Amino acid sequence: GVVEACLLHMLKRRAAGFLRTDKVAALFAKIGKTYAIAGDICKKVQELQQQVESRKNQPNGQESLKRQGSTTSKTPVLTPQAIKHIWVRTALIEKVLDKIVQYIVDNCSKYYEKEALLADPVCGPILASLLVGPCALEYTKLKTTDHYWTDPSADELVQRHRIHGVHGRQDSPSKRPALGIRKRHSSGSASEDRFAASAREYVESLHQNSRTHLLYGKNNVLVQPKDDLEAIPGYLSLHQSADSLTLKWTPNQLMNGTLGDSE
Repeated sequence: GVVEACLLHMLKRRAAGFLRTDKVAALFAKIGKTYAIAGDICKKVQELQQQVESRKNQPNGQESLKRQGSTTSKTPVLTPQAIKHIWVRTALIEKVLDKIVQYIVDNCSKYYEKEALLADPVCGPILASLLVGPCALEYTKLKTTDHYWTDPSADELVQRHRIHGVHGRQDSPSKRPALGIRKRHSSGSASEDRFAASAREYVESLHQNSRTHLLYGKNNVLVQPKDDLEAIPGYLSLHQSADSLTLKWTPNQLMNGTLGDSE
């Protein structure tokens, strides 16, 4: 949208087309007559628009059958926002938007008034240079069979732990005082408290803080401690400090602050 606003700033009427409502389309069509790269974008946009129109005219039954049928003839699903900015969007995905804007800047007198942004000797080249970075990216989105399910974030894990911890303290007959001065006589309960404290400390360390940064986290990563033992699900995380990287893995039971009967 911002790029379109720059392209439309003080565009000459001849370049925008007298009767056309889509000024950007008129500009690309005019440039495409003399610049081959823009001409290719015009063809691709026209193909996309035809596919979108044919999809609209398709009955709902045929569309659902087509979704279930062959995957070779898939028509792209474009959002209204994508259709609105289809010219700039297509040029960006094809990695030629910077070249097209640079061509416009080099030939700005044909298309723009003298006071236009793209006709400015400083602002025009800067805009073309700024678009080099976005045009170097791959605009793809990988969808797998389980892409509807996402792993809990570190924030969600901390919230779960806090909720679990509140319930555990309320149900526990030996409720700990606020200052934690009360001594434990049973070694088992003390060890459980240590495990719970370490679990709480670990889960809270998943937050971004001044000492370490959480670079990556994934839940339900299976680890097999020994060959004869069953794999255990846990949380895997990669942390970065000032001078090192740390890889952590903690079983789900310890994440929840309860070990149960497991060793």
